[in-house]
Amino acid sequence: MEPNITSSAFPQSIGHFCPKGAGPKRERSGRSTFGLKHKHKLPVDWLFSGIMNSLSGKSVLALCRVFSSPLSLPPAIVGAVRVCHSGVNSKGTVFTKKRGYDITRNPHLNKGMAFTLEERLQLGIHGLLPPCFLSQDVQVLRVMKSYETRSNPLDKYILLMTLQDRNEKLFYRVLTSDIEEFMPIVYTPTVGLACQQYGLAFRRPRGLFITIHDKGHIATMLNSWPEENIKAIVVTDGERILGLGDLGGYGMGIPVGKLALYTACGGVPPQQCLPVLLDVGTDNQTLLDDPLYIGLKHKRVRGKEYDDLIDEFMQAVTDKYGMNCLIQFEDFANSNAFRILNKYRNRYCTFNDDIQGTASVAVAGILAALKITKNKLSDHKFVFQGAGEAALGIAHLLIMAMAKEGVPHAEAAKRIWMVDSKGLIVKGRSHLNHEKEEFAHEHPHIKTLEEVVETIKPTAIIGVAAIGGAFTEKIIKNMATFNERPIIFALSNPTSKAECTAEQCYTLTEGRGIFASGSPFKKVTLADGRSFYPGQGNNAYVFPGVALGVIACGVRHISDDIFLTTAEAISDMVTEEHLAEGRLYPPLNTIREVSFKIAVKIVDHAYKQGIASWYPEPKDKEAFVLSQVYNSDYDSFTLDSYSWPKDAMEIQDV
Repeated sequence: MEPNITSSAFPQSIGHFCPKGAGPKRERSGRSTFGLKHKHKLPVDWLFSGIMNSLSGKSVLALCRVFSSPLSLPPAIVGAVRVCHSGVNSKGTVFTKKRGYDITRNPHLNKGMAFTLEERLQLGIHGLLPPCFLSQDVQVLRVMKSYETRSNPLDKYILLMTLQDRNEKLFYRVLTSDIEEFMPIVYTPTVGLACQQYGLAFRRPRGLFITIHDKGHIATMLNSWPEENIKAIVVTDGERILGLGDLGGYGMGIPVGKLALYTACGGVPPQQCLPVLLDVGTDNQTLLDDPLYIGLKHKRVRGKEYDDLIDEFMQAVTDKYGMNCLIQFEDFANSNAFRILNKYRNRYCTFNDDIQGTASVAVAGILAALKITKNKLSDHKFVFQGAGEAALGIAHLLIMAMAKEGVPHAEAAKRIWMVDSKGLIVKGRSHLNHEKEEFAHEHPHIKTLEEVVETIKPTAIIGVAAIGGAFTEKIIKNMATFNERPIIFALSNPTSKAECTAEQCYTLTEGRGIFASGSPFKKVTLADGRSFYPGQGNNAYVFPGVALGVIACGVRHISDDIFLTTAEAISDMVTEEHLAEGRLYPPLNTIREVSFKIAVKIVDHAYKQGIASWYPEPKDKEAFVLSQVYNSDYDSFTLDSYSWPKDAMEIQDV
């Protein structure tokens, strides 16, 4: 029996492709003809081809999911879905010298069963694939059917990473078809679990593993990487993976996941991306005692030897890939993160996402919250649970944003309070590092966060210390007592480390809380029927767009101005409708559009400030950025075939 397809499965498509009076009609058999009788009758193959090609990836999945299995798809869909993916796309034919297994085992080239017969014959792979020809959309459907049979997030992660190893374009087509579904799998929170189990989940090497024993030979190691045109590198030493601590060599999952989002959310071509793990050992005794651990089995190397390794790495990367190569530091411990950022930020094209990316997305959420509180940034008082990379990064960007309101630096700093493991940071407290001293105020010492909130009476509390449940019932209720619209940001990752849940915030504040989190939370419906969609302050709103913009115009040094520009751009995209639903960020399913707009704003900012190195300056910056965005549609490998005049091809004989 043919499944019933409702109009909601393909909104507006039927009306768009059917002439007036045409549409789904039932014949006596009960089957839909999708057309009129006589001369106006529409060919079903043509209709479905038009519908499927007009839909977004997510709508295609919505339609595909109507069917219980690929076998139940009408032949018209199987044969007609996005046939252009197997043909010549807008970029024309791609030429490769590879043949046979080198094609099917290369994720950049492999199209699986989407290779046409002509391509299979010309590339020498006919017979190496089943005698079946599928469009990319049907391949997406096959992946989704397999994905939906897996209930364990780690199993879903492994399935997607295996797809990335096998067919890169299909992997990104799947990701972009439903970014809201897949982002929590390829990145936080599931990537944290994947890193913990990295030794067991390891299938095929992705990225470059550089160890302390390779010091003096990093330039040689970079030559091992097959791609030459690298524009973006994400590098970690695995010492502070999310809120999970030192995972050593298992930290490679973070650069891999991060760069997957560079492409899926920002459109940075994946072949221009390089994940790197700097393995200098681990202080995690559990890993050192584990016979299956795949990293260096000794304590972390620190001091001059460590610094020399970082120095050599930075020099080797820019020698090989140029000064415009973007180097993103990720999940370095506090003791190294600020030091390394300050050392290199004015010498290389680099940023630290834990400091600057987190700051940008948090400030974007606060700027959006101002649309609800109807006041200025300088009218607020902030208390941070945590005083590490994220807290200090957010605080400094808040000071920059307040400076735009005309607030002096010293005055802005007085509006920011921080609580670390020893309590409230105040003047006179011993062993404060330089970064924390700026936010140490004259005040008696207070040990607990509950007492701090009760005493300081902040308008906003921001959790970035990875202490699950730190925002207790008493703290949340106090915030609701002090403020008509309390701002409560539980930004720690993964979900288990969140300071409070969305439900706790909305319930305990009777729906008055302005909430954002680092990990995703589902919709919350209160007893009175009001529903809220918690805003996820995910760094993915920031780093893909920043990377695309920086790479596009060749920014040499990434200033904090770029991250404030990004925060303002994100908050500008939050509408009154979003705020009414509880959202402080644009819906996650619009993240590609968000990243694109950020990239265009950064390009515009870069040329105005004279920090772009791509000249001449493009007149149409949107078109300029768009021309560099990755396309997950399949390329055609059909050889250029033509003929000469007959007399010119005559074979000469003796």
